[in-house]
Amino acid sequence: MSEPKLNKRERYKAQMTPYDFYAEFETLDFESLSEGERFYLQDYGIFNTEFLEDEFTLRIRVPGGRISVEDFKAIAEVVSEYDLTVILTVRGGMQLHDIEAEDILDIHKRINALGVTTWQSFGDNVRNIVTDPYEGRGVYSALEVYPLIEKMQDYIIQNPRYVGMLPRRVSIGISGNRANVVSFFANDIYFALAQKDEELGFNVYMGGKNSEVARSADIFLKYEEVFDFYKAFLETFYKRGSRFSRSKTRLFYLIEEIGIQQLRSYIEKEYDRSFETAGNLQLEKAKFGSFEQLNDGTYAYRYQTNFSRLKADEILRVADFAQKSDAEIRFGIDQNIYLLGLKEQTVPFEHTMENSTVLTCAGNLCPYAVWSIKDDTEYLPLEKIEEHQIHIGFSGCAKGCGRHQHTDIGLIGLKTSHFGDTEGGARVHLGAEHSDGASTARMLFSMVPFVHLKKLISVIIELYEQSSYDDFESYAKHELNHFSIEFLSLWYLFNIKHQTVVKLPEAVNKDFISELELLKEQFVEIEMLELVETHFRDAISALAKELWTVAGKDPNYKPPIERNVFR
Repeated sequence: MSEPKLNKRERYKAQMTPYDFYAEFETLDFESLSEGERFYLQDYGIFNTEFLEDEFTLRIRVPGGRISVEDFKAIAEVVSEYDLTVILTVRGGMQLHDIEAEDILDIHKRINALGVTTWQSFGDNVRNIVTDPYEGRGVYSALEVYPLIEKMQDYIIQNPRYVGMLPRRVSIGISGNRANVVSFFANDIYFALAQKDEELGFNVYMGGKNSEVARSADIFLKYEEVFDFYKAFLETFYKRGSRFSRSKTRLFYLIEEIGIQQLRSYIEKEYDRSFETAGNLQLEKAKFGSFEQLNDGTYAYRYQTNFSRLKADEILRVADFAQKSDAEIRFGIDQNIYLLGLKEQTVPFEHTMENSTVLTCAGNLCPYAVWSIKDDTEYLPLEKIEEHQIHIGFSGCAKGCGRHQHTDIGLIGLKTSHFGDTEGGARVHLGAEHSDGASTARMLFSMVPFVHLKKLISVIIELYEQSSYDDFESYAKHELNHFSIEFLSLWYLFNIKHQTVVKLPEAVNKDFISELELLKEQFVEIEMLELVETHFRDAISALAKELWTVAGKDPNYKPPIERNVFR
């Protein structure tokens, strides 16, 4: 049996390490890059594709989301001078878009001359290390982790052994808070606040990604042990991670292949001492408003971005206010800016959008995205989402950069011809138990045309409003997730069809009556009763087609009565 072949990226690494490639950096013809050069450039924060060869993206690492006023202003000057587009990423960093080939080298030099860096922000590296925006200063803060983040970043930046040389990217989250603005269980590694024998430290969770939650490694680390564990993990993944099929190189797949106990034993060998078993996780759910009081009596303010986008004058306005108020600037992985240390609960800003709990990918700034919520906000009931602080994850394509399966309601923009001549649609996920990493969201519908999306999400929220729960995640945990996803799909569809808002039965009733009987009890005049009784999935497909097809534009469309699909 022949040995598997290294994937293409690994073959480039074998020819020349990314660290050595940097010596050629200034001699590159950025208007005519080869495939290999594009691979290498990602290790320095530069992204470019063959089909958009004259446009570049530059990603900036902002460890822990902390950035100085001076650096923030300097970046704004670059953005203004070159007329760039800037967004905050879901990893608490920044991306500069629309950079022309002739400018990328100069911009790269100017950014890296500041107190931030672009090194290893793309590619097979440890990506920007993230934490909670209230870390160290919020009322839920128990351990300050920023010194650890700085130490972890310093260890890998410009380290020839690891620059671009890991089998795949590694995302790391660490928080010493008892409650966080956004969950960290989508990370490859999450160091979560825990307690053991009356000492606070961290439980280790591993193997998260956009479609999976990190699982417990049954390891408890004292504060002073975290950095040594981090080094041992990196060396283990460097040696043991797969370098073959590119789609199977994330940490999740290594755990799938060898098991989490075997991975733990490999890390323990590099760590050179035994691990303690996990302690008691110290996590609770909390709601956060625009203003929050800090543990020193001052206040923090959440400045909402326009779905992660920022303008140069906007950056300068925020930075000037922070400087005048002697406030600290931090980026959250919710793509908002936090100003910490304000003496009063007043700011000279007004929210332009209602999107504080909406996570988005780069949208149409990325060549892979099908849809961009940044520009097509009419497809979401934003007022209701903001009112109830419902967490929405939006990904423009199936790569899932908006972490749509780690939120209350998750969306992926996709193309479809299933419903006729539509502009596209979204796959809808529902009900992640994201705060404690219990579960990802389930797929509710594989495709909903954009023009019908707002109605569907409005119905979902209206039914939530009828419940007794004060947050959507609790509603999902105690009600939605006790029903099959097929039952929920039909329940929403019947409400849309009959223009009703029939409350979901309490989950406890499911123990005494079948889901079919619940449907028949509430929707007594179900036209497709036979189909529902035969198979929920068939009924969902037929009803969705009836409700969402654009009549006259689908060559296979006929009115439901003529099609006779319900008999």
